[in-house]
Amino acid sequence: MTGGHPGFAEARQAAAALAEATGVARHRIAVVLGSGWGGAAELIGETTHTVSTAELPGFAAPSVPGHNPTVRSVRLKDTADGGPGGQALVFGSRTHYYEHRDAGAVAHTVRTAAAAGAEIVVLTNGCGSLVPEWGPGTPVLVADHLNLTGATPLVGAEFVDLTDLYSPRIRAIAREVDASLPEGVYVQFPGPQYETPAEVRYAKAIGGDLVGMSTALDAIAARHAGLEVFGMSLVTNAAAGFSGQPLSHDEVVQAGRDAGPRISALLAGIIDRL
Repeated sequence: MTGGHPGFAEARQAAAALAEATGVARHRIAVVLGSGWGGAAELIGETTHTVSTAELPGFAAPSVPGHNPTVRSVRLKDTADGGPGGQALVFGSRTHYYEHRDAGAVAHTVRTAAAAGAEIVVLTNGCGSLVPEWGPGTPVLVADHLNLTGATPLVGAEFVDLTDLYSPRIRAIAREVDASLPEGVYVQFPGPQYETPAEVRYAKAIGGDLVGMSTALDAIAARHAGLEVFGMSLVTNAAAGFSGQPLSHDEVVQAGRDAGPRISALLAGIIDRL
């Protein structure tokens, strides 16, 4: 982890508090659960400790209904090739850019994971689909992103290569678990308002397949911190203008509940091979 960045000092404090609370000196994998993905924590492994993020330096309680303000220390199963599983940090929620308009606050989760010893971060989200064939309930691998927030978690002359930001290695593993998984380009808007139909058409025109309000800033910070990044989206709704229906957060939450068992088992199967 790049030690000179001003955001890393508080991340190290949070990681130290996690180590003290859990008794685990190093967590090998970090998982950030977005809308619809909450059930995955139960299938990844055995939860040994649960800590409220409000007790950790730099974290604030989430303001989004349906998001879980805890981080779990999970004992992973042995990996599929017989190696030791180790421990994972499973964050039940993330900080969204629209909550504070502060990319540093968004980055704090993945920076804390890196400070806690993580080598891999798994970023999940609920999103809108720009692809008619990808209806609600469809899991999609994130192959790349477009950051339309106008923000970055980096400060100053921190030049970070984002080529293959979303790990080709782990995407290949995911397709071994489920060969039918599509992959696409995720577009992060700043939120909290949903995108207009014109904005959705723009996102499609510049190469986007999915739209949402998270993940891109987290991924940039994770790469900067030296983590291998894997991203997976759950389509919770058709993007504005695709279905002819108004968008609502309740719809997003319900779609996540409906798809929960399938996507949770899928994610657990992927993590089992990491």
